[in-house]
Amino acid sequence: MGTSFGRGGATQPQQDLANADCIVIQGSNMAECHPVGFQWVTEAKQRGARIIHVDPRFTRTSAVADRHIALRAGSDIVLLGALINYVLTHDLWFEEYVRAYTNAATIISEEYQDPEDLNGLFSGYNPEDGTYDKSTWSYQSATGRETVGEPGAETEDDAAEPHEFGAGGPPLSHANVRRDETLQDPRCVFQVLKRHFARYTPEMVEQTCGISVDDFTYLANSITENSGRERTTAFTYAVGWTQHAQGAQFIRTAAILQLLLGNMGRPGGGIIALRGHATIQGCTDIPTLFNLLPGYLPMPEAGQHNTLQTYLDSIGSKKQKGFWANADAYTISLLKAWWGDAATQENDFAYDYLPRLTGAHGTYQTLERMLRDELDGYFLIGQNPAVGSANGRMQRLGMSHLKWLVVRDFSLIESATWWKDGPEIHTGELRTEDIETEVFFLPAANHTEKAGSFTQTQRLVQWRHQAVTPPDDAQSELHFFHELGKRLRQRLAGSQDSRDRPLLDLTWDYPTDAHGEPDPEAVLAEINGFHVSGPDQGEPLSTFNEMRADGSTAGGCWIYTGIYADRVNQSARRKPGQEQDETAAEWAWAWPANRRLLYNRASADPQGRPWSERKKYVWWDDEQQRWTGKDVPDFPVDRAPDARPEPDAGGPAALAGDDPFIMQADGKGWLFAPHGLVDGPLPTHYEPPESPIGNPLYGQQSNPARIVLPGKDNLLAPSALQPGSEIYPHIFTTYRLTEHHTAGGMSRFLPYLAELQPEMFCEVSPEFAAEIGLEAYGWATIISPRSAIEARVFITERVTSLTIAGRRVHQVGLPYHWGVGNEAVVEGDAANDLLGLTLDPNVHIQGSKAAQCAVRPGRRPRGPELTKLVEDLRQQAGLTVETGNERLTVPWGEPQDQPRGEQ
Repeated sequence: MGTSFGRGGATQPQQDLANADCIVIQGSNMAECHPVGFQWVTEAKQRGARIIHVDPRFTRTSAVADRHIALRAGSDIVLLGALINYVLTHDLWFEEYVRAYTNAATIISEEYQDPEDLNGLFSGYNPEDGTYDKSTWSYQSATGRETVGEPGAETEDDAAEPHEFGAGGPPLSHANVRRDETLQDPRCVFQVLKRHFARYTPEMVEQTCGISVDDFTYLANSITENSGRERTTAFTYAVGWTQHAQGAQFIRTAAILQLLLGNMGRPGGGIIALRGHATIQGCTDIPTLFNLLPGYLPMPEAGQHNTLQTYLDSIGSKKQKGFWANADAYTISLLKAWWGDAATQENDFAYDYLPRLTGAHGTYQTLERMLRDELDGYFLIGQNPAVGSANGRMQRLGMSHLKWLVVRDFSLIESATWWKDGPEIHTGELRTEDIETEVFFLPAANHTEKAGSFTQTQRLVQWRHQAVTPPDDAQSELHFFHELGKRLRQRLAGSQDSRDRPLLDLTWDYPTDAHGEPDPEAVLAEINGFHVSGPDQGEPLSTFNEMRADGSTAGGCWIYTGIYADRVNQSARRKPGQEQDETAAEWAWAWPANRRLLYNRASADPQGRPWSERKKYVWWDDEQQRWTGKDVPDFPVDRAPDARPEPDAGGPAALAGDDPFIMQADGKGWLFAPHGLVDGPLPTHYEPPESPIGNPLYGQQSNPARIVLPGKDNLLAPSALQPGSEIYPHIFTTYRLTEHHTAGGMSRFLPYLAELQPEMFCEVSPEFAAEIGLEAYGWATIISPRSAIEARVFITERVTSLTIAGRRVHQVGLPYHWGVGNEAVVEGDAANDLLGLTLDPNVHIQGSKAAQCAVRPGRRPRGPELTKLVEDLRQQAGLTVETGNERLTVPWGEPQDQPRGEQ
């Protein structure tokens, strides 16, 4: 993302919010969805910080903020882009920080063309498959080559999926790029940035987002007055930013803004991804993601990474700056951790045991395979896609095509019972007696019944101790998969088939207790890593800098190295706050290296001095000739501020003393991302794939690189300016409540929680209710091209109707916790049944925060009449499989002189 450590890595510790002078909460209802972390926002406010909540709804977060600013769901880039324009045009950027620590001075290829030139597209677009050739986005070379970028920039590698390069992005030579330190060259990043965001004005914000110029000015003044040497502003976000067809670019826009203001790597600054439920952060660090290995190393791709060396060359050039150049050590240590003695130098450390990607295998692509009868079985572990995933009907139909389904949970969630009481049983689309899927429900231990780690928002790994033994046959995930692995290995014992070697050669020797439960600390020790040979053989590694590429070290996740240093479970530390300073270095453990604030070298000026005494955090100690401070320095500890590397140096040795962004290939924070994102080097506003509003900025309506999944079960509404868009004239957005948890598996089955929020409801404005005849606490039917649901009507000022592009736009708020099934204490229609599937091209996440719908008073029809209602509206709108999936809405191949905003 340019300034983030990895796709899942937040840059700031959550408790550091207490040091902020201004906090903008956008894309999150933090008080209700992250109430424990919200204590630090409350503390910051008590210290005098200004709190601003930007959200389509007025919530409990808004109630304690200094101001709530309502915006249209999905229009965030316009607002953030206008803030960038405001900072640039009013010379409010932190000049010394930007000049020294960002790529503002770097000059971009002469061939680069911006959406300003191409009416919403970037140069290199391929209309055949919706991808970009990114070679024109590269840096210019100072030594003859036209551009400096990834190897083979003009080959098929250039169109590779973003996961090919992991979190570090592709290799990038650092020594020979052209720069203009005056920032005047029209092709330097700073000037490109100014031109790109020039049309993002307060007036455009009012027209597109529905935010008044007064509210915009308040927000702009708040963040600029609270940024600079003496003050810092923080942004926090959650799925309100990520779950969009260009969610990665929402976050990128905020990163650009925070770099311009000098808020990255500094106490009370940064961008905080609010995560933590069910160790979601940990599930991306040591991933359940199809495209990553532990520590954000990319999965190898079939046909491209046939050898270990080819793979290593693609992810970590020894000529680039920073610690990604050591990816060979991280990778080989991982292979040694997994396959032990079977991983040798002679067999490339068992590299061939790793599976190869043959394309995208995310949850929604897997769903498509189910519907095509290409998948036999499916494990559901802590997931309830029948309720919690987008396009619930499609999820349930997909599961009906399986031969077998394993559901591990501690309640009979809807994903375990859809075959007997799901919505499609009621409509007659499915009949229980016709479903051949064999469903196995296996009882799971809950969080109090097992020990292990949780990795939270701030990368803080905290150990959870077991309180009670699981009842009856309930098992922890660790116990279940350990036992499954043992049984599979027993079945294959003696096999001479080469395809069985990866499973048979796995290190699988974890000690177990009397109940068969593996020791979770033994797994933690393997993740931490250890010396395989040499004088310290068997001893834990203390830091990832000890990892080697010669097979002498093993480690299951390089960023977690140090969590078991000195044979101590560092994540189990619980030193009280009153016994240590506010950094709290002895409470649990944060990756990497127990570092609480990433890129904290940027908390000091280029000479190594704190920007101010008030914001003093990490600094250069002349006397000791090393970096010191309140935190573990995120920098080579003995690298002096005035140090300059040899031009041919690579890796950490290539970092200059003022290169704080040590995971970037040039050591700089990226205002312009020459590589790593597949849909543009700069954020650009596109309307959501379903939007009743035409894009006011460009002729290109939606993200042209978005992933589309066309099919009869995933019809999309026509967007603005297309025939039939008036059939679905309103916007709906989904959200969560404090009283329920995710898809409801841990709350709707408990009477104590279910009674607090007993019925599915929708939030609508008084104006909207009066317009279509909705009655308070009556019923409304909400219809999308996928399904129709009913909900109790909650008429409230918390949801705002907005004037957008001269027309009144109504928004509907829908909590997503309910599902249809007889096992829970309370049931109700699922909001996610309404959602279609269009994915962000960078991270493959679904857009579920802004879509089109129709709303009618009264309850929905029952039985087959429900499907008839949905179909009737589809026909009125003229929906086809192609509707909503046309990527281009502008001519391709020639510059466009008149973007929509100027017509």
